[in-house]
Amino acid sequence: MLKKNKELEEQIEEVRLRMYRSYQNDPQDPMVLEISQELDQLLNQLNNITNDTK
Repeated sequence: MLKKNKELEEQIEEVRLRMYRSYQNDPQDPMVLEISQELDQLLNQLNNITNDTK
C-alpha cells in the first residue's frame, strides 16, 4: 500500500507542476482547468486510500 501511495504522490506532484506551468504560460488556457480536474481526481484517490488504511 505504501508503494501505491508513493507512486500516487509522485504522479500528483508531476500533474501539479504541469498545471502550474500551464497557468504561468496562460491563466485563461482551458488546459489549466482540465489539468486541475485531473489533479483533483488524483488527490481524491490518495485521500480514499489514506482513509481506507485508518
